[in-house]
Amino acid sequence: MGVFEELRERGLIAQMTDEEKIRDLLDNHKTTFYIGFDPTADSLHVGHFVQIMVMAHMQRAGHTPIALFGGGTGMIGDPSGKSDMRKMLTKEEIDHNIECFQKQMSRLIDFSDGKAIMANNGDWLLNLNYIEFLRDIGVHFSVNRMLAAECYKQRMERGLSFFELNYMIMQSYDFLELNHRYNCQLELGGDDQWSNIIGGVELLRRKEGKEAYGMTFTLLTTSEGKKMGKTEKGAVWLDPEKTSPFDFYQYWRNIGDADVIKCLKILTFLPLSQINELAKLQGGELNKAKEILAYEVTKLIHGEEEANKAQEGARALFGSGENTDNMPSTDLTAADFTNGEIGVLDLLVKTKLAPSKGEGRRLITQGGISIDNEKVSETTAKLTSKDFEKKYIIIKKGKKIFHKVNLVD
Repeated sequence: MGVFEELRERGLIAQMTDEEKIRDLLDNHKTTFYIGFDPTADSLHVGHFVQIMVMAHMQRAGHTPIALFGGGTGMIGDPSGKSDMRKMLTKEEIDHNIECFQKQMSRLIDFSDGKAIMANNGDWLLNLNYIEFLRDIGVHFSVNRMLAAECYKQRMERGLSFFELNYMIMQSYDFLELNHRYNCQLELGGDDQWSNIIGGVELLRRKEGKEAYGMTFTLLTTSEGKKMGKTEKGAVWLDPEKTSPFDFYQYWRNIGDADVIKCLKILTFLPLSQINELAKLQGGELNKAKEILAYEVTKLIHGEEEANKAQEGARALFGSGENTDNMPSTDLTAADFTNGEIGVLDLLVKTKLAPSKGEGRRLITQGGISIDNEKVSETTAKLTSKDFEKKYIIIKKGKKIFHKVNLVD
């Protein structure tokens, strides 16, 4: 199976500028392609993970990926799908974020010996002569067509600044520049980037008379169409300091039954034949598929050792009797107790399961807190050292968040 069919069978392909040409390019030629990543935070998140998996599939098929970091476009911020203008970052923040992206991406993409390229569009965007740029590039863009693009529609309702209107032109210029520097013929991206990608393809055709192509990929959404990668704590990050390997594993272990096979296809390298066998599982048997998904994705991002630890910790929660050593945990000492007692509200704040006592009261009142499988019903509940007979307790918040509290000498 060629890489084009592999991507299609995995449900990754959304839209293409020319299916026949792109299929031929991917299956019969070695091509250079790029995907852009704007450094809006100091870590990649699971939404980026789809794009990185596509890059990895393409690289394994012999193609050369360019990971383009937005040192220039990041100074503006992509308005696609946003109801408000993004926070403006300083150049120092952007440079730091790019450095973090590069380290994380290197776990999945081989950048050695020219097998992949890292580029920064700040190298050509930050020192442009504005008048020359407008005369050379701006003349190829119709404002009417730009304003009709999907990426600007939501922003038009709240007010689109001229500052943001430039984003599509900048991204299109990236494709032109990468074509000049690396003979890049293909731009890939999430499906929300379709309008921007079309802009680059058309710029190459109008200005250079060259054929170029664009292809977008499925956004990571649930069966109800909601974006994946959000939890009560916020985004699911690839940085272990922002989302621990255990919480990362738990996120995938707890996804909906309707989403597990789709995620196995998109987010792992497991053979499609194996995934199709897992698709035959029904009801509670699907937990086996969820565990495989969680393990494989955690192994890709955090390595085999962390995946094993996360799996052991998670299995303890699901009652298979394994040790709890790898759960997120907090240590208590005698100093944390007053007259031999500690309030459950104080404990929720100390473990960061609740940001405040007020939030802790709400959780308890709504039946959202259990300790050692016993529901906490009173906001004034307290624990004593006798409750720690086995030297630890397990707090459960909601259905999916678990935390171990150790009593240490």
